Amino acid sequence: MAQSKVLIENDKTIVTEWSFNIGDSTGHHTHKYNYIVIPMLDGELKIIDNKKNETISKLTKGGSYYREKGVEHNVFNNNNFPYSFIEVELKE
Repeated sequence: MAQSKVLIENDKTIVTEWSFNIGDSTGHHTHKYNYIVIPMLDGELKIIDNKKNETISKLTKGGSYYREKGVEHNVFNNNNFPYSFIEVELKE
C-alpha cells in the first residue's frame, strides 16, 4: 500500500506526499476536493476508475495537473522503481 504523509493541513488546503514502492497502490478512493498533483519523478501511474476502466498516465517530474473533486479511482505505481508525487487538495 502506498504511504501518505500530510505535509500541510489548514482551513484552505491539504498537501500530501504519496510514496509508492513497486506495485503499490493508493487503494480505491474518491476525491472530495479539487486537487493538483506534482510528480516528483518521470514515470507512469496506472489508474483504475470506478467503472474498472484502466489508463496509463505518463508523468514528467514537475509536470503538474489538476482534477475536479469527485474523481473515484485506485492509483498504482506502474514503474519498476519507487515513485512519489505531491498532492495539493483545495478545500472550498
